[in-house]
Amino acid sequence: MLLHCLGLQAIKTKKMGNSNNTVRVFGALFLGAAIGGVLGVLFAPEKGSETRKRLSAKGNDLTDAMKEKVQELIEEFRNEADAVKEKVNEYKENGKDKVNEYLEKGKGVVEQL
Repeated sequence: MLLHCLGLQAIKTKKMGNSNNTVRVFGALFLGAAIGGVLGVLFAPEKGSETRKRLSAKGNDLTDAMKEKVQELIEEFRNEADAVKEKVNEYKENGKDKVNEYLEKGKGVVEQL
């Protein structure tokens, strides 16, 4: 269907014959487009130094964005860890209280005997 939209249906049926060749052709077209895009950026009408500066700035922006995201994730992790610590301490204190309660009850039972 995509070949038909691109006007390549006749080429496929006459010259390619099987779908493996179709995949190869599209792979080659995709690779060519990717290479063309990279070369287009590198050989744009700007000076090479300007293009490199622009690419460097974009790289720095992406790096900064990644650093911010990592910091956010670290902060979120710390908050979750703190919440878990609080819950563990709460269970620990409740457990101590229960143990003391049962010890007192046990002492009372022993004294009655």
